[in-house]
Amino acid sequence: GAGHFVKMVHNGIEYGMMAAIAEGLGILEAADAGTEDRQADAETAPLDDPRAYQYGFDIEAITELWRRGSVINSWLIDLTANALAEDPQLSHFAGRVSYSGMGRWTVKAAVDVGVPAHVITASLLERFASRDNFD
Repeated sequence: GAGHFVKMVHNGIEYGMMAAIAEGLGILEAADAGTEDRQADAETAPLDDPRAYQYGFDIEAITELWRRGSVINSWLIDLTANALAEDPQLSHFAGRVSYSGMGRWTVKAAVDVGVPAHVITASLLERFASRDNFD
């Protein structure tokens, strides 16, 4: 019914938010790339200006800041900050994101009604990719 439809779309939005948080933290984590002697290969391009990437951020402290005084503070940021406080390397997480079907249904609904859902679709595809890495 209507409540299930609202929950389905809610989960799709949550997928996109989780992906954005992970991407942002990944960029911050890699912001020290100019401090290393990097070789260009198929996976990593050379930096145009290594001096622009000399930052060694404390990701745990940043997530704690975000959860206390930021426009992106949320329950998802709380979970992230707590996980990083417990294990800054997140070594007890597998890197696989479970999938219940809600994201697919949300994307299908967007296609059915002709509403662009780029972020939700991309985050769903990333969930599929994470699963493929472990199956």
